[in-house]
Amino acid sequence: MAAVAFVVGTVELIVGGILELIATDLHISVSAAGQFITIYSIAFALSAPLLMNLTAKMERKTLYLASLGVFLLSNVLVAFSSNYALILSARALSAISGAIIIVLSITLASRLVPPSYSGRAIGIIYMGISGSLVLGVPIGMTIGNAYGWRAPFLFIAGMSAVAIVGISLFLHKSPPEKAVPLRKQLASLKNGKIVSGQLISFLLLMGHLTLYAYLAPYVLSLFPVSSGILSLVYFLFGIAAVTGGGLGGWISDRWGTRRSLIVITACFACSMFMLPLAANISFYLFLAAVMIWSALSWAISPAQQTYLIQNAPEEANIQLSLNSSIMQLGIACGSLIGGVIIETSSVANNFWVGGLLALAALGCAVFSLTRSA
Repeated sequence: MAAVAFVVGTVELIVGGILELIATDLHISVSAAGQFITIYSIAFALSAPLLMNLTAKMERKTLYLASLGVFLLSNVLVAFSSNYALILSARALSAISGAIIIVLSITLASRLVPPSYSGRAIGIIYMGISGSLVLGVPIGMTIGNAYGWRAPFLFIAGMSAVAIVGISLFLHKSPPEKAVPLRKQLASLKNGKIVSGQLISFLLLMGHLTLYAYLAPYVLSLFPVSSGILSLVYFLFGIAAVTGGGLGGWISDRWGTRRSLIVITACFACSMFMLPLAANISFYLFLAAVMIWSALSWAISPAQQTYLIQNAPEEANIQLSLNSSIMQLGIACGSLIGGVIIETSSVANNFWVGGLLALAALGCAVFSLTRSA
């Protein structure tokens, strides 16, 4: 399921590195090609909570395989279509099916192991998700530049076919769950403990993307490095992000969700403020600081997901799907804020704003943990 999560997550940002190729082939602007990312994020964010409720009565393995089938088909449509509207629609369909797959992966992973290992199980899934978000762009660039922009989507479709075989063979059937009425879902948003708990990942990812979305210009503003060294920075960043997802699961199980939320969130905020200090000393120390920042950015996810499950066990699917949507919105908002900062001041200020948003996430964690259930 972690491998499936990697495949699904890769589709979201894989467009980023091949925008020029897409724009040239379809005779559209780069901005219009960029909407293939926007439509995915919006469709994912809006569909996850609603569809998990509508499909609550379906057997989980059947739903998983059906969603993978739709996901495969949507990427084939993208690969073979030359119509802009059809590609946009196919991207939305990919996001909708992908949203179901990601939420199912998280919930089923936590079910497959004893409660004492749930954090680690969720952490393994997030290793796939974090790896895809970081490595999706270089994968798309490598394949797209070599074989054309449609090739990455055919690659994803092929990997989806392999995933269908793997899930068919190794995932056991899982009974459906009781559907939660929409009114009850909305009622959970009146609970300050739950809402502030959801805001932790939203603010952390917003702060993270404020800088990460513009990491290349930030690094180049500090050091006159070559494109090869810049690629190395991204590669090490990706390795650290994947490692952080697994490490976060281990920390969550060992320390408990409450302590993990506080410690990881506080350390993440500190890591952002340490970046310019490390850069003033040496490039290598800066590189180490970047890897710590990257690892912490995804280490929070297992504790966050476990915390939501513990505080709303009857609505676990709904809370996790809401959290997936909120994470997507955090990614979008962080990228937007980072762009505004660059336009109005300097990329050197991005880490300050990102760090302040991380401190706001820490405030939400403290608030949530001190509220009664």
